[in-house]
Amino acid sequence: SATALDAARARLGPQSGTIKWVVGNVLDIDLPKRHYRLWRDRAVFHFLIEAKDRAAYLDQLKGSLVAGGDIIIATFASDGPERCSGLPVVRYDADDLHRELGKDFALMTSRKILHKTPAGNDQWFTYCHFRLSGGAHDERSV
Repeated sequence: SATALDAARARLGPQSGTIKWVVGNVLDIDLPKRHYRLWRDRAVFHFLIEAKDRAAYLDQLKGSLVAGGDIIIATFASDGPERCSGLPVVRYDADDLHRELGKDFALMTSRKILHKTPAGNDQWFTYCHFRLSGGAHDERSV
């Protein structure tokens, strides 16, 4: 969201000029190939309830991470909310996320964390750190 990025830019002040800011839909934005060492997703993936959207997301992730790159992903846990902001979500534990990402990702660590919303509600999240295998891959094999 451009609005969210504007707020982040303002918080960083002059340091914001050292960052390349990108606005787009993660499912179809033109990301550079084999460019990123770290992909961080806090509460995006669980909104992808359609298999085709998850596949598009994973294509983006696998295509833009360097071999040996990491993803830190946080989704609603298996016993987390079934909806967020009125929208349905998919809930995951670490094994579920590993199955979604596939065999080219190694699960490095995971933990379940309780998040308190601004309204005081409890939401359980699954946080996982995965690493993309370090071998050479074509875009379809990663």
